[in-house]
Amino acid sequence: MQTPYKSYFDIPDDVSYLTTPGSGLIPISSKEWRLKRDADFFSTATDLREKQGEFNLAVKKSIGKFFTTAIHNVYNTANFSTGFNALLDRLPKDSKILLFEGDYPSVNFPVISRGFEHVTTPVDEKLEEHITHAIKKHEPTVFIFSIVQYISGIKINLEFIKQLKEKFPELLIIGDGTQFLGTEVFDFSQSGFDVVGASGYKWLLGGYGNGFLLVSDYGKQILFPNLATQNVEIDKMWAGKGIDQLYFEPGHLDTLSHGTLQKGLEFLSELGLEHTAAYTQQLVKLAKQELSKRKILTAVAINRAETSTIFNLQIDQGHFNILMENNIKCFPRGNGIRIGFHLYNDETDLEKLLRIIDTKILK
Repeated sequence: MQTPYKSYFDIPDDVSYLTTPGSGLIPISSKEWRLKRDADFFSTATDLREKQGEFNLAVKKSIGKFFTTAIHNVYNTANFSTGFNALLDRLPKDSKILLFEGDYPSVNFPVISRGFEHVTTPVDEKLEEHITHAIKKHEPTVFIFSIVQYISGIKINLEFIKQLKEKFPELLIIGDGTQFLGTEVFDFSQSGFDVVGASGYKWLLGGYGNGFLLVSDYGKQILFPNLATQNVEIDKMWAGKGIDQLYFEPGHLDTLSHGTLQKGLEFLSELGLEHTAAYTQQLVKLAKQELSKRKILTAVAINRAETSTIFNLQIDQGHFNILMENNIKCFPRGNGIRIGFHLYNDETDLEKLLRIIDTKILK
């Protein structure tokens, strides 16, 4: 299964890049665009600096189209964390929040450090059952979690989220999509989520310095209850902006960074995300079979039907250097070594990984 996509990326033949969960690559075309854009932006012969607002609006349109939501529900941010922290400052102070045990620190820490009342639920084979039980028992008003867990790669069942929203319509459901968006087609308008945020530097092929929030109309009602009647009259420079934009989009945004995200979305759209996702899932399925045979996946990863693009290899982290010395890009996380498969990977990457594991680690 030679990938039809690897040629779009600048990857040396001897490198197996399996560390997209840490930082994704960007296409060659995006690199070329960045070089020209940066030169043009700082040239006194162009007016690109005067068109930052117009440019960022175009990026928001691209994000909205890619994730199927209206542009007024899209907010550009420098990354997930800055947008998420701004969001938390708009939650009602008496919110009771449900979190996952051991979720990404940028998700759990800002909630806990602000003193919100919170409860946690475990992440295992019965993930969805635990969530339902916790909601019935503790009656939280907000549920915040990563769609894909950053250490284990465990992914929540997205159909379950739709059902959860139908059953508990007043529950504010907030997802970190950084380890998920870009791996499969995602329709925000039909997802059951009220908020999904992400940074673009992993699976969206967007590089660093960009992110976004998608916020449903119900989400905005909770976060900005008087939004419809509030007019910003602080300064004419902010004419036409709402309170929500001033919270989520303060100051200037880097058009080079957000333009790179836009190029990543365009690239995935041109290839057809449904095609790239099907290709990657085929590779992931094969990887799961082979890694399971070698008994280096957790029971949870093996037994759950929901499989993300991330695996945590249950091998001693002392073997990390062996993998890196053989040009298998990966990273120690949790109790093992984390890898991930994206559209620029293929069976040769998997075969090389397995060969090194068999001959140098499990020998």
